Amino acid sequence: MKNRIRKSMYLVVFLSLALSYVLMTFMVYRQTLENIKTELKQEASYIAISLELSGEAYLQRVNEADSVTRVTHISAEGEVLYDSKTDRTTLENHKSRKEVQEALQNGDGEQIRKSDTLGEEMLYYALRMEDGSVLRVSRGMDSVLQTALSAFPQMLVIGLILIGLAWGLAHLEVQRLMRPVYGLDLEHPMENTVYEELVPLLERLDTQNQEKAKVEQIRKEFSANVSHELKTPLTSISGYAEIMKEGLVKPEDTKKFAERIYQEASRMITLVSDIIQISKLDEGLPEMEKEPVDLYALSKKIIIRLSPLAEKKQVQMELVGEPVCVEGVPQVLEEMISNLCENAVKYNVERGKVSVWTGKTLQGIKVIVTDTGIGISKEHQDRIFERFYRVDKSHSRETGGTGLGLSIVKHGAMLHNAEISVQSEVGRGTRMELTFKEDTDIINLSDEGRR
Repeated sequence: MKNRIRKSMYLVVFLSLALSYVLMTFMVYRQTLENIKTELKQEASYIAISLELSGEAYLQRVNEADSVTRVTHISAEGEVLYDSKTDRTTLENHKSRKEVQEALQNGDGEQIRKSDTLGEEMLYYALRMEDGSVLRVSRGMDSVLQTALSAFPQMLVIGLILIGLAWGLAHLEVQRLMRPVYGLDLEHPMENTVYEELVPLLERLDTQNQEKAKVEQIRKEFSANVSHELKTPLTSISGYAEIMKEGLVKPEDTKKFAERIYQEASRMITLVSDIIQISKLDEGLPEMEKEPVDLYALSKKIIIRLSPLAEKKQVQMELVGEPVCVEGVPQVLEEMISNLCENAVKYNVERGKVSVWTGKTLQGIKVIVTDTGIGISKEHQDRIFERFYRVDKSHSRETGGTGLGLSIVKHGAMLHNAEISVQSEVGRGTRMELTFKEDTDIINLSDEGRR
């Protein structure tokens, strides 16, 4: 950054000097040209007066005294009567020359052009005399350019001095500008006193730090929860197995102990499966392609699969609504709806009811799972989608819950650009709404057919 600022300052100084030199050269050129024009006009007037008084002999004396100015005497018909630089007999008729034509018509005329005779750029001034002839004086433009360029050495010296000053000032200014940047506390960006231009950058850093800290906290909690959740069933399995190994189990209790080992092992398998699933969701499931999924048919399949659990709990399950189709990952959508329905059954009351509705609304396609269960208190509703969060840990263990089901639902909803919301009242039941937004890929079943 320091080098960039310095280079920028050097470039500004260089461009400023270059532009100044060009402008000054142009101004000197214009002023010198005007001065020469004035001199030529005055000189032409003096020569014209003297020529009328003394004749052609005066022109010869002028040529001897002034070798810079070219003097040409031209008749009214354009014939060259005299030229101070060239034999007049070798010169063609000059009546067609622009400055000569203007002089014959208007009294005087001027033109800048390259001389065919001398081979250089010339400034011509022509003056009509009393007898109708034309007196023309001219000078080379090289002197004008040389005068304009004569300021180059002075400009070079000034430029070198300015570049030296610019380097020194740039060094000091860069140090001053960078001093607050070097002292930035990146761990606490908003506590820094810096330039106003750096505030947006610091705000972004602060946001990133907060997000980083949040992610790190989630990671630590997740690791701790996984360790705890896996340790519990492993401890139970190890304890039951040790008792059986030591022969402390009565023959009639062997089946009971084996059943407990099986249950804990099944619970651990379910937990590991959920952990793998939510890890995949975090990564975006790149290996899983989306395809049209009929949510009504999928819900029907899930209800049939959960019917044994519902019958055991004496819970009635029903499916209402209409077939609707979205573009999604079938495995994820199935697990999302399955988790919602399974929770509705597990946390329901005896002889309760679970209703699943699918259909289109103004907000988008929805899957609504309603139960008449125990409900969720207000203070827990904002946290039930967190990983390993349980409203009632003892009840969750009884039902075989891992604490990851609703978190999987939330991450699956994010994957499908959907939203999950909850409405619940303790003792009256819970309503879970899964809404696929309007910009979600929605398939028209009339075109795709019922799946």
